[in-house]
Amino acid sequence: MSATGREPTPATSPSALAGSLREAAFVRLVSDATGEALAATGLLARALDDTPFQASVVRPFEDPDRTTETDITVAIGRTQPTADVTLTDRAAGTAFETARELGSTPDRALALAGTIAAGEADGSVAEAAEQAGLERRPGVAVPTADLADGLAHSTLFVAPFSGETDATRAALAGLDFDADSVRAGDLSADDHRRLASLVALTVTADAPPRAADAVQRALRPTVGGPFETVGGYADVLDAVAREQPGTAVALALGHEAVRENALAAWHSHATRAHEAVSEATTGRYDGLFVARGDAMPIGTVARLFADYRTPEPVTLVVTDDHAAARATDGRDVAETMHAAADAVGGDAVGTGDRARARFDVSTADFIEAFREAV
Repeated sequence: MSATGREPTPATSPSALAGSLREAAFVRLVSDATGEALAATGLLARALDDTPFQASVVRPFEDPDRTTETDITVAIGRTQPTADVTLTDRAAGTAFETARELGSTPDRALALAGTIAAGEADGSVAEAAEQAGLERRPGVAVPTADLADGLAHSTLFVAPFSGETDATRAALAGLDFDADSVRAGDLSADDHRRLASLVALTVTADAPPRAADAVQRALRPTVGGPFETVGGYADVLDAVAREQPGTAVALALGHEAVRENALAAWHSHATRAHEAVSEATTGRYDGLFVARGDAMPIGTVARLFADYRTPEPVTLVVTDDHAAARATDGRDVAETMHAAADAVGGDAVGTGDRARARFDVSTADFIEAFREAV
């Protein structure tokens, strides 16, 4: 039977949400395991001032309910029948505006990272970040000072050297960059431009046209936040939300002590995602691209295939018992995933252009059910 929660609790305006939060004696924030939802959770939690709150990141198919009595529950990036408010579209931007309604000065880097994690920078958030003095520079968005390490593990794009630090160093050596400068991230503006050109050219070669748009969020990064760039911050938020929910909440709340643990989670997540992209068994059907493999971070892998590998509008990534789907043509792939899950007695969650499923049938049977539902 498919999971509950297909119909989201009606969203609310920033002013209305701020009013509800201001009156609450205890607030519960339930974040989906994505970078945007995590950033939005951090923005709201930091704006609550002295109001007690509980914040958690809940992975797909985990039970979000807690026994703690609260005055208001806000579901962020996910649907939840017991939530009083649901923030899905523009979650980070709405949280940013709500924080300002509450009289807080929200963290511009966190807000911008959240919108970048969602796929593109929110206009109002980007403008506020610029007004706050966060500047853009030439180059590529990575979270680490070591550029080779950052480029190799970035999940903002897929390049021939992705997942391989040594291969990345070799590619940078081809640009005659000094090895010590690469490790320190100490490049001139012209060198940063050449680096951006290298990434843009290698990422878009033999890729679908949408790759040229997708890679833009990794170029001309904004500098600020707890990592080397805000785009790198977004990459880490997205990875740690999926890998280590407890660390994720601490990072979103601004606890510097978890920075290294968050980077370690990002390294692990990126390594497994790029290995999966390289090693997956793939098939192409009319309007559908399917990638199959062993245990992997299927949400990230589905995004990378959809943005950089498949010419088809729908991407389905499957393991032995889980699947993730992405759509790039505006269709509601969540409804498709629910139909496929219903057909095989599985569960599905998701909204809009992305969805997840779990099932207890053969991979081939689930793929066939999804193909029929597309």
